[in-house]
Amino acid sequence: MAEMLLLQKSGNMSFRYLSLQVYLHFSDTLKYSLLGLAIALFLTALIILAWKMHQYYSYKATLIVKDKKLNSGSVVEKKTEGNILVKSLSPVFFEFARKEQDSKIQLMQKEMEKLEVHLTPSPPSTESLDDVGSDSDHPQGPRGKLKFNLHYNKNTSTLILSVIEATDLPEYSRDPFLRIRVLSKANDPQSEVQSVLHECETRVVKNSRNPVFDEDFSFSLKNYPLSSISLKLEVKDFDKYSRHTLIGETRTALKDLKVSENLEFNEDLQEKTKDIIGEVLISLKCLPTAQKIEVGILKFRSSSSNIIKERDVYARIDVFSNHQKQKHQKSSLRAKSKVTVFNETFLFSLPDPGKTQCLILISLYETLSTGKKLIGQTTLGSQKTKLKDNHWDMMMQTLRQPVADWHPLYI
Repeated sequence: MAEMLLLQKSGNMSFRYLSLQVYLHFSDTLKYSLLGLAIALFLTALIILAWKMHQYYSYKATLIVKDKKLNSGSVVEKKTEGNILVKSLSPVFFEFARKEQDSKIQLMQKEMEKLEVHLTPSPPSTESLDDVGSDSDHPQGPRGKLKFNLHYNKNTSTLILSVIEATDLPEYSRDPFLRIRVLSKANDPQSEVQSVLHECETRVVKNSRNPVFDEDFSFSLKNYPLSSISLKLEVKDFDKYSRHTLIGETRTALKDLKVSENLEFNEDLQEKTKDIIGEVLISLKCLPTAQKIEVGILKFRSSSSNIIKERDVYARIDVFSNHQKQKHQKSSLRAKSKVTVFNETFLFSLPDPGKTQCLILISLYETLSTGKKLIGQTTLGSQKTKLKDNHWDMMMQTLRQPVADWHPLYI
């Protein structure tokens, strides 16, 4: 027993000796070196933090100085009794802001005046809606001439159009091209609705007031009598954002076209005229408490007989209130047919509906593989025109109740 106790005691002493050896392995020099390194790192972090704070406050002070310099000529700071900081602008700044606002209002008024034309019946010499905003205030005068040939082959019921050239275009013309539409009138003699049988364009001729096109187009007119068909040729100035400027147009009725004869035309370009190509059913509802107006696109009725089922159509709604244009809204895509059903409504702000001047522009587009194409447009609203908008008046008489009516689509 005593031997076992002796062995145990000797084992404990051996363990303590080994632990002491391990502990003594780290010398004082090493320990102080590690402590010095930790202190150095800590001081370095403090220096970096102090430098960054110095940079921040220097940058902030620079901004304050610049702001004071900027505002010293036009802004004077005053404190009222309630310790509220009031900034009073100098007369120079007010004059500049007023002139800038007046110029914006004038531009908006010009655009609304152009849109306003389309609340009246379709008279000759009016501008198409798809050119609103793209035509500048060019001086009235000669628009130039367009030279082309027509030939009708009765055996194949084919119309051949040879576009030769345009001459003496106005000075503002830069990159002209020709848009061609073949229109067919409805069988009803009292109806003004037409359908677009064919539509195409020539190439763009760069930097020329006398562009030579030299292009031929062939149009099939089977099942369409010549007496109901007209040819509409529009000379436009190309714009890369598709806001092409109208230069002038010419129309030719094919009812007097002699069969199998090549006829040459050299026509003066005239102002734009409108054509009705369909109707759209629109509902209006006024919400005076919420100060909003609800515009519903219900149906689109097309007169076109060549419906391409693969194409989709959608409607775009633009609202102008008190010379301010609101953000436009779009309907979802619908498959194109003779009668396309949308049944969609859209809300727009309309403060003080009884006094606010409002103009609503409805545009219908069809989708193509290369983008989109305008089908037609119509306008309605409370904007002052020669022709009163009965639909708008009906809406104001039946508040909070939707009122629907058909409107012609112009192109």
